[in-house]
Amino acid sequence: MKYTLSVIVENHSGVLSKISGLFSRRSFNIDSLAVGVTSNPAFSRITIVADGDEHVVEQLEKQLNKLIPVIKVKRLVEGEYVSRELALVKVQSTPRRRGELMQIADLMSAKIVDITPSTFTFEIADTNERLQTLFDLLKPYGIKEIVRTGTVAIEKGQGEAYHSGFND
Repeated sequence: MKYTLSVIVENHSGVLSKISGLFSRRSFNIDSLAVGVTSNPAFSRITIVADGDEHVVEQLEKQLNKLIPVIKVKRLVEGEYVSRELALVKVQSTPRRRGELMQIADLMSAKIVDITPSTFTFEIADTNERLQTLFDLLKPYGIKEIVRTGTVAIEKGQGEAYHSGFND
């Protein structure tokens, strides 16, 4: 099962290395990792998507909470958060197929960010599932390159995710 963890950490060098090392030592693969500074520049938010069982995730949460630079760890509950991932996809193109590619972009709410005589580059920010749908639709045209960010996620509603005295 996939789990999404949101981790608030002190914004210092070496913190990401400590956290990824913790996952590595436990032979736990990270599917997605995204890091960004919060509204308070002293802190960063790390969103981690990983595949595993309940026991392993509980152990990782406990171990993460023991690390000095970690302020708060929260497991996000499926259906109670919004997540997005950004992807850029470069596809082979011929003049006669441009209309088809533009229709796919429109259908999937993707932006066309670059056009050359032989390629189209799409930008899409959406769920992992919708990204995969776009990739499947574009595969017959010849995908030349895909670049993806990690997943970012935020809890739905007005509930404050962290009660640590700062807004993120």
